[in-house]
Amino acid sequence: MPRSEVVIVGAGAAGLSLAYRLCGPADGAPVRVVLVDAPPGPLRPPPRTWCFWEPPGGEYDDVLSASWQRLRVRGRDGTETVTRPAPLRYKMLRSDAFESLVERRLAACPGFRRVTATVTEVGDAPDGGRVVARGERGDRVVLHARYVFDSRPPRRLPAARTTLLQHFTGWFVETERPVFDPATADLMDFRTPQPAHGLSFGYVLPLGPRTALVEYTEFSRAVLDTAGYARALRHYTGPVLGIGAHRVTSVERGVIPMTDGRFPGRAGRSVFRVGTAGGATRPSTGYTFAAVQRQSSAIAAQVRGGGRFRLPPPYGAWPRAMDAVMLRALDTGRVDGADFFAGLFRAVPGTRLLRFLDGTTHRYEDVLVGLRTPVAPMLRTLLELPFVARRETPAAAGWGARPSGAAACPEQERSAP
Repeated sequence: MPRSEVVIVGAGAAGLSLAYRLCGPADGAPVRVVLVDAPPGPLRPPPRTWCFWEPPGGEYDDVLSASWQRLRVRGRDGTETVTRPAPLRYKMLRSDAFESLVERRLAACPGFRRVTATVTEVGDAPDGGRVVARGERGDRVVLHARYVFDSRPPRRLPAARTTLLQHFTGWFVETERPVFDPATADLMDFRTPQPAHGLSFGYVLPLGPRTALVEYTEFSRAVLDTAGYARALRHYTGPVLGIGAHRVTSVERGVIPMTDGRFPGRAGRSVFRVGTAGGATRPSTGYTFAAVQRQSSAIAAQVRGGGRFRLPPPYGAWPRAMDAVMLRALDTGRVDGADFFAGLFRAVPGTRLLRFLDGTTHRYEDVLVGLRTPVAPMLRTLLELPFVARRETPAAAGWGARPSGAAACPEQERSAP
């Protein structure tokens, strides 16, 4: 096969977003892109939901499932905090709608080619990067490109001082009577039984008066079994929400790593990791989708511009340091997770807090948010972090299914964040 400018490994949110940017309208000749997608089977992710916030008029607005101007957080005692984070809206995007939109652009891109194959090797070559794969008929496929971007989740999580898992199961439900407010999304509802270690919350995205995505989410060190999520959701939809008789139309599951481990963006001279594999998941929230869009746009601009390539980091050193403190404080029990997040939403203006969770605030805004947290335990944690050793942590099975967020829409890549 002829040499391409870019080979993208994996057709999840990160891989498709990068292909979409490289094949989008721009000055100059189209970039020659090959997207390597796994054949149907366990290597392909199931349909999933991504959530993020941005002003109205975004490029995916025409294919959104829903969006909300009002966000609500409920404390353990039921106290409500409702915010209207204008000009931001909380947006819900289903992966099948996103993939259809991307496919339409890629079909019209003269420099684009899609290969269905199982990748067995990714590495450098004398003139760039090389991908070796096995085709659907067992044939050997070798691809060469100036750059290779690998979006597959790594087999192991990086060594870290703190590693928690954000794991969840969500039900799409239809109720017999109208019980949901379509104008308001429940971002975090802490009226769930809190685990001995970590925190849990409910999450409700109404699609109409009688339909919604209802999730149970935990931040903890270990996932539950299927029966455990079912019990939690029955309790949340029953005694807590009181939605009455309902039908579950589909189910989503996911596990997102929340870790201060360093995901290396470079895997060779011409090989780079993107998406969750490249650190695009915000460690303190689990949001991923918005960071993937920012990173994909920056990569496409550099590839088109020529010159020396430098992979743009999804988050700067300052946000990563804040995330490390928060994770450690939560893991040690120095802060109560439910009270911590409920308190932030009460004390910080909604627009600023959402931008903070997305890693796009200015330094002075970060300080203002930090002053609304429990200062003493956070300061103690900050001072001890340099003396805490980083340890290897096995990757949890299926954690790449969602990268979603502290306020969760599970890159499932809840990506929102």
